[in-house]
Amino acid sequence: MWQRAGGSWRWNIRRLCTAARRRIEDEGDWIYSSEWWGTGSGGYTVLRSTSDKGNGVVSVLAYPSSRPSKERWPEMERWLQQRCADIYPSYGGNTRFKVLGYQWRTLRFNEDTRQSTVKVMAACQESEPGSVCYMQQAHCLAVPYLKSMVSTGLATIASSNYDLVSAAHGKKTMNILCIGHGGGSLPLFLASKIQGAIVHIVEIDPVVISASVQVMGFPCFSVMTPSGERVMSKPNTMDEVLWKGTHERLNLYESDAEKFILESTNLYDLVFIDAYDGDDIFPRKLWDPDSLFVKALSDQLHPKHGTVVVNLHSDSDILNATESGSYINQQLQQMGKYVSSIGRAYKDALLGNGSSGLAYIVSAPWVCNSTLVVSRGPWCRKGYYYNRDLVLKTLISKSLEVELVLNLPFPCFQYIKRDFTLVD
Repeated sequence: MWQRAGGSWRWNIRRLCTAARRRIEDEGDWIYSSEWWGTGSGGYTVLRSTSDKGNGVVSVLAYPSSRPSKERWPEMERWLQQRCADIYPSYGGNTRFKVLGYQWRTLRFNEDTRQSTVKVMAACQESEPGSVCYMQQAHCLAVPYLKSMVSTGLATIASSNYDLVSAAHGKKTMNILCIGHGGGSLPLFLASKIQGAIVHIVEIDPVVISASVQVMGFPCFSVMTPSGERVMSKPNTMDEVLWKGTHERLNLYESDAEKFILESTNLYDLVFIDAYDGDDIFPRKLWDPDSLFVKALSDQLHPKHGTVVVNLHSDSDILNATESGSYINQQLQQMGKYVSSIGRAYKDALLGNGSSGLAYIVSAPWVCNSTLVVSRGPWCRKGYYYNRDLVLKTLISKSLEVELVLNLPFPCFQYIKRDFTLVD
């Protein structure tokens, strides 16, 4: 329905988003997915372990990355040297670094389920060539549904009278909770783009946490003890050079999501939930409106602008090319019912009857995922939503500001408008 808006409005959005996209190359663009999807040769296993938390065999596979090109590696080496000089002025200026290369690293459950994909840089000090460190590229979101979650979540909370600009510049604190860690690209992206973000990450599987830190380049200083202290008393030299200003704001907990939220005293502005197990199932206790988790989540969500973003997908493979068209249509219908039922459950639990707020679903491009967004912002009056087209126009307009403020490498509007549907 939004296509009926004036043609000049659509053209302005397209022109602004295209200009914003040209500022930064999106190294996580889907055009590079053939490099890490793993259907061809060139990949090898860098970690393999067995989970006792329902994820089966956990493995990480490495694939060559074509970006950034080798001609740009000296630029990163100079950045590392300058960074070291700034942090350690007495001797850092004399430290030289060497970039060894870039790779995609894909976390898999039970050999076939691609749980997450990140890009890592391998580097070392020239004086210690045998001591290689891995730095996950925080600006790179390789999987489209993550861009969908970021785009919708940030545009929605920014449209809910939340001062995202001040948070982005570190002038106010933004409390973010991520349920489900994987390789850690989502929390790392948020912490790097929003200087005021304090990100709590909850991951039930210690094997997944180890994989992200050991071979996927996630900051090891972020790992927390159950008592809320850091496992490392202080970061080492390379950690400071790679992550100073970011890893202090990341807090990675090994915990069951329900246990964590029940014991938490934090009030969260933004919550991201992406928690599928090794059988590709979203646990019912994370969306059942009568569950302890959902009730506690409602209590810990900011009452005026709190926003929850959930990754959802079908429990069955609807892209099986060997199946008939009628079978695929049937599976699509089942997926729609599944997504809608979870959407209504979250809406009822977090917004209640007649409360001000917004709930909507969009689909992510190229993958069989949907993004559910529930926000407590001032979106309705007397229990009725504003006009759907007006809601969509507001979100898209605000997304342009989000792109510019955070200097995003991708346009948000294409993820917000895709199959935009209000939850009844």
